[in-house]
Amino acid sequence: MEEQTVQTKKPVSRAFVGIVTSDKMDKTVVVSVSEKKMDRLYKKYVTRSKKYMAHDEKNEASIGDTVRIVECRPLSKNKCWRLAEIVERAK
Repeated sequence: MEEQTVQTKKPVSRAFVGIVTSDKMDKTVVVSVSEKKMDRLYKKYVTRSKKYMAHDEKNEASIGDTVRIVECRPLSKNKCWRLAEIVERAK
């Protein structure tokens, strides 16, 4: 009989691009991610935003920076995202 090999797929980690709104905590930044969604009833685009707490190991991001965050294991009660890269520095 032939052996069947089971291939396990790594789950795709989610990533967002947002703007840093707070960097007051040590090794943590708050990133605001906004998206435009069409309202089903009124057929208009509505901007919705959500805040994520992300781990910033080197404290390199500052307020106004555009950053990319990726999902990771839970690091604390509210923090399960980490800073992947700084896309653009604030002017």
